[in-house]
Amino acid sequence: MDKFVVSMASLRVFSGSLEIIAAIIMLRMNQVDKALAVNSALAFTGPLILIATTTIGLVGMADKLSWGKIGWIMCGITCLLYGILKK
Repeated sequence: MDKFVVSMASLRVFSGSLEIIAAIIMLRMNQVDKALAVNSALAFTGPLILIATTTIGLVGMADKLSWGKIGWIMCGITCLLYGILKK
């Protein structure tokens, strides 16, 4: 198996596990304010996982992509993060 693919998939499994654990914690707390705090913590981890996974994928493909294409990909990621994080 490709080590880059395994790394990317592992990060996504980790991220999904965090989501499930957070949902269980929210249900056990059974209070809106505490559930909102848990949800806020997840809002921080989502973009970090996106950046890490994309970075690993780009490093794995770096020899196959031109600098121009890598630049366009980075512009797209920047637009995504701006749209997600801008209030």
